[in-house]
Amino acid sequence: MNNIARHAALALGVLLATFALTACGGDDDDGGDTGVVAGSDDASYMGATVAPPIDMPEAVLLDENGQKYDLQKETDGFVTLLYVGYTHCPDICPTHLYEISEALKKLPEDVSSKVKVVFVTADPERDSPEVLKKYLDTFDENFVGLTGPRELMDDFQVALGLQPASRTDLGGGNYAVNHAAYVMAFTTDRIAYLVYPSGMGQAEWLNDLPLLVKKGYEPK
Repeated sequence: MNNIARHAALALGVLLATFALTACGGDDDDGGDTGVVAGSDDASYMGATVAPPIDMPEAVLLDENGQKYDLQKETDGFVTLLYVGYTHCPDICPTHLYEISEALKKLPEDVSSKVKVVFVTADPERDSPEVLKKYLDTFDENFVGLTGPRELMDDFQVALGLQPASRTDLGGGNYAVNHAAYVMAFTTDRIAYLVYPSGMGQAEWLNDLPLLVKKGYEPK
């Protein structure tokens, strides 16, 4: 068993039952009644609390420039917003990225410079480094895109407590990808205490990112 798979036992085992997978363009069903509560334990945060929190996996993937990217090493000292999606998504994925990019533009530099956005593909067959770079640059040139062989990407999702993404045939050789539709916010201790489902946007990021950067996550 590799390092990524071993982290699955430490990740959120009930996360799949809590936040159902969604096919972009289809019904968005993030909700559930175990593991994640609406709103955090501390009313100052607007994200949804995840219990137990999610450990950042040990993983080395390929970034949008085709270079090896050690996730833990490259994000050390940053608040890391990690999202598993795919570039052919017509709605949920680009909405998340747009909302984050717009919020970062409005935040002071001493906050925005401490945030890294990492987009991990659930569709590595189509999302090459070149495709990821072109796609992410439309939102923010600083956004990181990660890809790799199918087995490695599936293992990475398992390490986050997710079921590997599946496909829905759309005909004509096209398909949608069923994947979790929320952003995980890892603090500098490499743990995600909060997640941001589809429907949360700039208001939540503008409120929570300064708190996460300056004090991490401190529930009451």
